[in-house]
Amino acid sequence: MPHRAFFAFILPSLVAMILFIALPIASVAVQSLFVQHEKVVVETETCAPFGGCKKETRVDSDATAKLRHDEPLGKFNGFGTYLDRNHLAVGEIKAILASSTGIGNVVTQIYNLPFYKALSFTLTYTFIVTPFAMLLGFCIALGVNTLPPLAKGPVIFFSLLPMIVTPLVGALIVYWMVSTQGIVGATLQNLFNDPTLSLKSSSVLTWLTLLAYGIWHNAPFSFVVFYAGLQTVPDDTLESAMIDGASRWERIRFVIVPHLMPLATFVALVQLMDNFRVFEPIVGFSADANATSLSWSIYNDLHSQVDQLFGSAAATSMLTITGVIILLSPVLVRTWREFNRR
Repeated sequence: MPHRAFFAFILPSLVAMILFIALPIASVAVQSLFVQHEKVVVETETCAPFGGCKKETRVDSDATAKLRHDEPLGKFNGFGTYLDRNHLAVGEIKAILASSTGIGNVVTQIYNLPFYKALSFTLTYTFIVTPFAMLLGFCIALGVNTLPPLAKGPVIFFSLLPMIVTPLVGALIVYWMVSTQGIVGATLQNLFNDPTLSLKSSSVLTWLTLLAYGIWHNAPFSFVVFYAGLQTVPDDTLESAMIDGASRWERIRFVIVPHLMPLATFVALVQLMDNFRVFEPIVGFSADANATSLSWSIYNDLHSQVDQLFGSAAATSMLTITGVIILLSPVLVRTWREFNRR
């Protein structure tokens, strides 16, 4: 294809990527260097006719509004937001390392910092949900592929239900089920004869519930991709393996799995990016007391009870983007090397 024709072909995509991806990211990066203006406080003195005078402080709304109008981005803070206690907490970590003696105490104190608490759940959710959802989707695809044609349609429909349901709605449904009055929560209380038992009562139980929901919700995407890939497996290769005496497990291991590896790489990339931005289950389960994520931290900054912390949210967004890049780098490097070998 001539260079001019190729450029004309990809020009609409390039323009869309610049307008809707590159420019917003650049805008967020700039915003992360600023913090919100402090409120202008003035001291006033009021005097009563017979009671003397008293001084009081109040917020000058007009002066504060003018300051925000003159400098809409806020006050320049450089990389200070990235280093403060709500983010990388460099100063706090230095103090913890200097004062603490046991490694367990150090880990506990670092975990209690907001950013690292959110990061720990985000990474745990990503590295547990992604492989188990892929494995579950692959097993479902193998099972559906062996069903009679008449049974495949209904089974595929019910297998896709978790993906069809909106994530927030699905999280709310599961939340009601595991509550003390829900079918799962009430059943567990009866089984263990403990009326106070609740899946939301501890961090461990909350994390396990969120992880189980994540696997259930993400498995259909892997199922769809792997099921489509199974339709492309060469029948001649499978028949040859059967003639050579290969068992079903050996055919899956040495024929089907290698054939689906490019699709597995694609699924892993999509699932890693999606799971690293986990947000809806935390909101749906009202689990922020025991589990927070980086995306939830951004939401919390933008819905603060006092002021919207745009600079803090922007800094967390940039750290999230950096985390996604680091997370995907090994998979992308491996894919690039395999591409060059061909």
